[in-house]
Amino acid sequence: MERFWHHPGHARRRHAAPSLEVFGVLITSFKPKNDAFTTAVVSHPTLANYRHVLGDTSFPTWFGNSVLVVAVTTVVGVLLAATTGYALSRFRFPGMRPLLWLLLITQMFPVAVLIVPLYNLMAGLGLLNQPGGLIVTYLTIAVPFCAWMMKGYFDTIPVEIDEAGRVDGLTPFGTFWRLVLPLARPGLAVTGFYTFVTAWAEVAYASAFMTGDEHLTLAGGLQTFVNQYTNDWGSMTAAAVLIAVPATAVFAFAQRHLVAGLTAGTTKG
Repeated sequence: MERFWHHPGHARRRHAAPSLEVFGVLITSFKPKNDAFTTAVVSHPTLANYRHVLGDTSFPTWFGNSVLVVAVTTVVGVLLAATTGYALSRFRFPGMRPLLWLLLITQMFPVAVLIVPLYNLMAGLGLLNQPGGLIVTYLTIAVPFCAWMMKGYFDTIPVEIDEAGRVDGLTPFGTFWRLVLPLARPGLAVTGFYTFVTAWAEVAYASAFMTGDEHLTLAGGLQTFVNQYTNDWGSMTAAAVLIAVPATAVFAFAQRHLVAGLTAGTTKG
C-alpha cells in the first residue's frame, strides 16, 4: 500500500489535482453564464462576469473592508507575535512553560466551538458589523501560533547579540528593535504571510459577524453569489479569481523570505 501511495505516477496525479481545480475556476470565470456547467473549453471567452462583479456588485466595498481588516491584523499581529516570541525566547519567568502550552492549546479548538462564544463576546462589546470585531478575532487566531513560531526563530539567533547590545547601553527593547529584529526578517515574513492569509481567506467569522453588503469582507461577500436564492457561478468564480490575485502577489513578494523562515526555526543554531 505504501509503494502504491508513493508511486511517482500517483504522486503526480495528487499534485496535479489542486492545479486542475484552480484551472477550472479560472476557465469558468470566462464562460458565459449559461455555459458555467459545461465541460467544454471556453469557445467564446467573455469578461462579462468580471464587469458584473466590479461594476454591478459591492465587490469594491468588500475589497476596501478586507484591506482595512487585513492591514491592521497583519501589522498588529506581527508586532505582538514578535515581541511575545522574543520574550519567550530570551527571558525565563514563572509560568513560562504553561504559557507555551496555552499558546498551542488555543489552536486546538475548531471554529464550530468558538464561533458562538466569540459572537456573544463581540455583541456584548458592540463590535458586530465593525472591522474591530474581525480584527480582534483574527488576532486571537494568528498571534498564538505565530508567537510560538517566532520563539523558535529567535532561538536560532545567538544570545551574544543581546549581550553586545547591553554592553553598548541599549535597553532590552532597544536591543530587540535595533539588533535582533532586523535579523529575524525571514521569520517576520512567515508570520506576516500567515496572518495575512488568516485574515484574507477566513469565511466563517466574516459571515457570522458582518451582515449587509456595506460591512462584508471579500470572503463573506463571495457567498452572496451562490445561495438558496441565487446561483451565479460565473460571477462567483470571477470574484474568486480577483480575490486570489492579491494573495498570489503577496506570496510572490515574500517567497524568498518564506523558505528561509520556515526552515530556520526548526533547528537551533
